[in-house]
This record gives sequence, C-alpha cells and structure tokens, in this order.
Amino acid sequence: QHEDRPGFQYDHEAFLGKEEARSFDQLSPEESRERLGKIVNRIDDNKDGYVTTEELKNWIKRVQKRYIYENVAKVWKDYDLNKDDKIVWEEYKQATYGYYL
Repeated sequence: QHEDRPGFQYDHEAFLGKEEARSFDQLSPEESRERLGKIVNRIDDNKDGYVTTEELKNWIKRVQKRYIYENVAKVWKDYDLNKDDKIVWEEYKQATYGYYL
C-alpha cells in the first residue's frame, strides 16, 4: 500500500512527465494503478520483472528530455518574433521582458 504525502505532484511529473501526470489526476485509484502497471513494464528494460535504480533513472531522464523538447516546441513561436526559425537576443529580450523594457 502506498500513501502519497502532500507534494507528490513533483514525483508524478518526474516519473510520468507533466502532461501524463495531469491525465492521472483525472483517474480513479484503480485506473491509475492499472496504467502505472503498464508504465512499469515499459521501465523494466531487461524484462526481468524488476525495476532497478538504473532503469528508473533512465526512464526519468527520457521523460524529462521529452518534456524539454515539447516545451521548446511550444514556446519557440513566441520567441521567434520575425518567424525566421532563429531567435536572436533582441527577440528573446522582447518576448521575455518586453513589457518591462
């Protein structure tokens, strides 16, 4: 039996990724347990029925890397103001601090 303490959201995001963690918030405990079981099977790289520390670290790295790439893709258009597929310092400053300048 596992009991989450307040603040478990960080763990869920690290383990599942931000978007996937949000989808778990909507599930019943039974549905959540079932989906987590499927994810654990994906984490078990050598398919021996156990998740090692190394397998868990690798999984979290993959999830975080995917989140970073997805996040960059989402905000790129906001920073590339002239839509030339490049972000120069002036565009970055304007997109980030524009209302302060």
